[in-house]
Amino acid sequence: MPGFVLAVAAVVIREGRVLAMKRSATKDAGAGLWETLSGRVEPGEQPIEALRREIAEECGLAVEIDPRPIDAYTARRGEAPMIVVVYAARYVDGEVVRSEEHDAHAWWTPDEFRSHSSLTRLADAVDRAVTPSFGAST
Repeated sequence: MPGFVLAVAAVVIREGRVLAMKRSATKDAGAGLWETLSGRVEPGEQPIEALRREIAEECGLAVEIDPRPIDAYTARRGEAPMIVVVYAARYVDGEVVRSEEHDAHAWWTPDEFRSHSSLTRLADAVDRAVTPSFGAST
């Protein structure tokens, strides 16, 4: 699909709650938007590698990523059409250290995430991630 950007997103789960990140007011696209950790896959990079890089850059947590995607959908941020592949990740250790990309974070239930985020497909993926098969008890 020429012209599409490939992006990855992580639903980081800790004790049945997911890590929500608020995009910085200085971001050119999606400022103030509540989302999960996400980012673009760079040329030559594998999606899981990109997700590990984004998690390290944006929050610094140690996580275990389930390599099976829980959702994939198209989206648009600014002018670029995107394909977003969503993975579940289990929190292992650490405290959130936000990068300049986000100015707030919270650990929310799926319902709380849905009530704060306008990203319906991502909220659907959050619901799927926080199930016993994806480690809601972690």
